Amino acid sequence: MEQDEVRYRQETPVNGKHFEWKLSNGHQWMPIENDHVIETHYCQPGAKGITINFGDRQVFIDFDQLQTLTAGLKVQRLIFLPQGQTEDVGWYFRDDQLWREYGSQSSSMLSSSISSGDVERQFTLNPRGTFIFTVGSTRYSLDFSTMTQTNSITGLGRKVRRRPKFTFKAGSLYATSAFPTAPSSQLTDGGYKWEFMGDGEKWTEYKAHICSFDSTAIETQYQLNPQGQLHFKIKRYSYTLDFSGMCQVNDNIGTTRAVRRTADDGRQQNSSPGTWPRWQFQDIGGIWKDFSKGRSISSQDIELKYQQNPLGSIMFTTKKFSYELNFSAMTQRNLSTNTTRSVRRLNQ
Repeated sequence: MEQDEVRYRQETPVNGKHFEWKLSNGHQWMPIENDHVIETHYCQPGAKGITINFGDRQVFIDFDQLQTLTAGLKVQRLIFLPQGQTEDVGWYFRDDQLWREYGSQSSSMLSSSISSGDVERQFTLNPRGTFIFTVGSTRYSLDFSTMTQTNSITGLGRKVRRRPKFTFKAGSLYATSAFPTAPSSQLTDGGYKWEFMGDGEKWTEYKAHICSFDSTAIETQYQLNPQGQLHFKIKRYSYTLDFSGMCQVNDNIGTTRAVRRTADDGRQQNSSPGTWPRWQFQDIGGIWKDFSKGRSISSQDIELKYQQNPLGSIMFTTKKFSYELNFSAMTQRNLSTNTTRSVRRLNQ
C-alpha cells in the first residue's frame, strides 16, 4: 500500500464525510462522483479493488497499491479529520477462508492477544518495519513493507491488509447503513447479481460504467444494511435503490422499477430448497458438520434469520443445551459451558 497516496488534512469533516477520492490525469486532481461507493468497498478487507466509470472509460482502482491500472491516471484518498483526531483503522490477516481482524477468534488460530490498535501503533512508529508478537506459544512476524504475517515455526505466510473502519453521519446521503462497521466474515466480493427491470420488461444488471455501481458494490451496501437505501446519479437524474422494497425510484420524476437479487449462477435467491446456503459448525477435531432439523436447527431456518439481520444472532436449543449463533462473529456459543465454535455459510 502506497501511503503517500493517502493524504491527511486536519480539518472538520463536511456533512459527516471525512474522506474524498480523486483521480488525476497528470494536470489536475478531479473529484469522483458517488465516491462513497469506493469508500464503502475500500473499508472491506476482502475487497481487492473496484471498477468505476470516469468520463468515457472504465477505471479499476487497486486498493492494495492505491493505484489505477490505467496509464497516466493516478488516484488518491484524502482524509479530513478534526485537530488531534486519528482515523479508526482495522488490521486483518487472511485466514484459511476469511479475512480476520487481529484480536478476533479464528478457525486456525487462537484469539490473538494483540488488537488492531496494537498493530496500528507499531505501524505508526515504523511503516516499513516489522512487528513481532506471540499467540500462545507461537511467534509471528508482521512485515509492514510486504504486508505479510509469517509463522516463525512453520514458515507459513499470510497476507495482511490495513483498512479504515466504515464510518458515517446519520442522515447523510453517502451512507445509509445503520451499522458503523460490518464484520469481514459477512462481506463478499460478489456472489450475487443485482438487476433492475429495464425497458422491454428485461432484467438488466447494474454496471459501474453506467451508474458507478456494480453488483459487487451493491451487495456490499446490502450486507451492511438489508433494510437500507442506496443513492446514486446517472447524468441529470437522481435515483434511490430501496433494499426493503426491492425497487429503484427515479427521484426526479417518480418512476419506479422492480429490482431483484439473484445468486451468481443465475438462480433466483430462495427459489427452491436446493438453493439455500449451507450452514455448518466446526465440531470436535475440526470437522465441519451441517446444521440439520433432526439435530437442532436447519440451514434454512438459520438463513431466514440471517437474511433478516446479517449482523444479529439467534438462539436455539438441543435436547441438552442452549446455544447462541452470532452472525457478526460467525460463532456458536454453548450458553451452559461457554464453549465457542466457529460457524460458516456456504453458497451451493
